[in-house]
Amino acid sequence: MISGAASNSGGILRQTLLELLRALVAVAAGLLLGASLTAIAGENPLNILAILFRSAFGTPWDFGMSLFYATPLIFTGLSVAIAFRAGLFNIGAEGQLTLGALAAAVVGVTATGVAAPWSLFLAVLAAMSAGFLWGGIAGVLKATRGSHEVITTIMLNFVAAGIASFVTLEMFRNTETQNPETLPVAASFALKPLTMFEGAPTTVAFFWGIAAAGVVAFLLFKSVWGFGVRAVGQSEPAALVAGINVRRVQITAMAVAGAVAGLAGLGEVLGSAGRFRLGFSADYGFMGIAVALLARGRPFAVILAAILFGALHKGAADLDFETENVTRDLAVVLQASVIIMVCADGVWDAIRDGLRRRRSTAIRAESAG
Repeated sequence: MISGAASNSGGILRQTLLELLRALVAVAAGLLLGASLTAIAGENPLNILAILFRSAFGTPWDFGMSLFYATPLIFTGLSVAIAFRAGLFNIGAEGQLTLGALAAAVVGVTATGVAAPWSLFLAVLAAMSAGFLWGGIAGVLKATRGSHEVITTIMLNFVAAGIASFVTLEMFRNTETQNPETLPVAASFALKPLTMFEGAPTTVAFFWGIAAAGVVAFLLFKSVWGFGVRAVGQSEPAALVAGINVRRVQITAMAVAGAVAGLAGLGEVLGSAGRFRLGFSADYGFMGIAVALLARGRPFAVILAAILFGALHKGAADLDFETENVTRDLAVVLQASVIIMVCADGVWDAIRDGLRRRRSTAIRAESAG
């Protein structure tokens, strides 16, 4: 029995290593594919890759900026991954993070008498609650009315933007500037930059993202709720037969996904900006979809995928200065090529099956001879 358990464990380890190798090869192939396109513009692809790497990781400040850009992507990637596991597609992370960041800013502006660390706890709770509510609305519409979550979450993104505009400009506007932003949050709510990154605005919010990945992994793979989520995502009819309340799972999955997405803006609102600014998100909610796809819905892989995308975003910033024919928009091309290569499961499987058939044919021919 011990031998059987060890064999099973070894098989799982081999499968995990194989999937990791496939992901690494796909990422490398995607980067090479995207970089090779710069040759058409008259640039050396290897020089482009060198600039990207140096700009993203060359100094502690560069690395800190890469992590700063990666931080919101961890939360939005986890949010989309949770919905994926339930067979749902959360396009609404952008609206959820907007309202989460706004709620944290409102608390930071109004609850000036709360001291740290309770102030940070209050801000996190407000952000998660706002995201939870906004994701839950889409979940309820899906479960009770059959409304497709893609449509409802896209529409809710626009509603969230309107609410954010009203609250920012009509209720908590900072009248000392022409920028569309709220009043600054109280000092007790501020997240200070980590000194190890030499001035980069990276805060403890990055480590909150790592902790969130651990919590999500536990919920999805070690809890009864997570079993229900994965069961519904794999087969709704089978889940119903097993006695799982599919409607409840859909509602809670979207709500929890929204709560995680609501945390994505804390690094900006409580950290670098110290206030809520309209349009602060660089489409983090939509980029989270790409992060979740790259990570194949695995919480800890989301961290690595987010760092990769953050590094590409930071690294591409220097292309405007160090090249003549390529701009920072190359980061989008690289992200797309990486996603294409990672998602090309059919190609990988075809290559594997072809090699197996060739080997089997060779073995049969050798046996017949």
